[in-house]
Amino acid sequence: MSGRRAPLAVLAIGVLTAATLTVVASSDRVPTATAATSTFTPSADTYVDNSATGTNHGTSGQLGVDGSPTKRMFLKFTVSGVSGTVSSAKLRVHTDDVSGANSPAGGAFRAMTNTTWSETAVTWNNQPAVDGATLGTLGSVARNAWYEVDVTSHVAGNGTFSFGVTSTNGDGADYDSRETGATAPQLLVTTGTTPTTTTTQPPSGDPVLVGAGDISNSGSGDSATAALLDNIPGTVFTTGDNVYNDGTAAEFTNYYNPTWGRHKARTRPSPGNHDYHTSGATGYYDYFGSLAGPSGQGYYSYDLGNWHIVSLNSNISMAAGSAQEQWLRADLAANTKPCTAAYWHHPLFTSGANHAPSTATRPLFQALYDNNADLVLFGHNHQYERFAPQNPSGGLDTTRGIRTFVAGMGGASHYGFGTIRANSEVRNSDTYGVLKLTLHSNSFDWQFVPEAGKTFTDSGTTACH
Repeated sequence: MSGRRAPLAVLAIGVLTAATLTVVASSDRVPTATAATSTFTPSADTYVDNSATGTNHGTSGQLGVDGSPTKRMFLKFTVSGVSGTVSSAKLRVHTDDVSGANSPAGGAFRAMTNTTWSETAVTWNNQPAVDGATLGTLGSVARNAWYEVDVTSHVAGNGTFSFGVTSTNGDGADYDSRETGATAPQLLVTTGTTPTTTTTQPPSGDPVLVGAGDISNSGSGDSATAALLDNIPGTVFTTGDNVYNDGTAAEFTNYYNPTWGRHKARTRPSPGNHDYHTSGATGYYDYFGSLAGPSGQGYYSYDLGNWHIVSLNSNISMAAGSAQEQWLRADLAANTKPCTAAYWHHPLFTSGANHAPSTATRPLFQALYDNNADLVLFGHNHQYERFAPQNPSGGLDTTRGIRTFVAGMGGASHYGFGTIRANSEVRNSDTYGVLKLTLHSNSFDWQFVPEAGKTFTDSGTTACH
């Protein structure tokens, strides 16, 4: 594959190992110690091509791996300043953003013993040997997306490490090189104990959407959930009330920014009522900027893989015929993706004792239902709750119903449950965590990832309509 680079769009991240998830109510979890993660970019990267045996590609913005013509990719990282035992090393690469960049084979990632090669000197004729163990293999990859391979067995600590990537598939993959800047390859090296759960990692090539709502205040709950995000690649969502108590600029600086703020660049937020305690939610819009959609409007959409994602604003008019509802219907009508998800703050369905269901949000849910959406996420009640697929009236609908979650466990003090609503399947009100969604081509997996030291979790899968 080859082509000119196009402007970057929203990033998605996939991971390596395939698994089938089943619904569980809880699982054992190993309490964690503090972990430190350092990110390194390549000291050198290049590729070779047997159709141009004497050509050096060291300054190219693209790294190719292919079976016909044969292309091999080389990456070298210099790790320094790492102390303690390496508990995890992950190699991340980003596919090029060009038409036709999808590939059924992302390549086999292997260790190399040669660490002295130069990216400006390597050609097909003098290429270093790809002579080490296979660390992982990426299957199908899509354009403009992040992918991750576990290379812990090769990276022991400080030093220089080389990786070679090969493929026997004639429809190969192209990745961004270190010359691209923001989408350059990355090596993430973690020392200490990292969070682990009994659930396995999602399939290769599928983007991840992860997050929660009701997040930051003067407590420590948001620090615990931010630590989870440190080890989960993907696009981060928020379901409102990003900071307490009043959504001021100072609160975003003092509370949100030191925790979830370190993931700001990959966050696609939605606002909550506490964000609107500051007039016009100016603290929210000023902090997130263009990530939050147009200021004062706060609703927008984006695509991740085969999914269309919509972030909505439940703090302004949602009535049928309102500007937001009309925009949503037009946006959904123009969507070409087979699966659709949405999120906002006030829940249409909830068993929380503090906040009753918000019937004012029903026109948004109706628009989504009319357009065969698959998933809706809420916040507002500081707890976790999963509902079976329902229609806009709250009736069980296994044919066209939308599965919903209340994901208000981002860090603010917990709320209890009141009357348990129909079709409520799983609830928790004593564990902070994040909801991790793996977005497959025609289904999604969910996983509640709990804070360190807690055992509650919940996972399962649902097909798209």
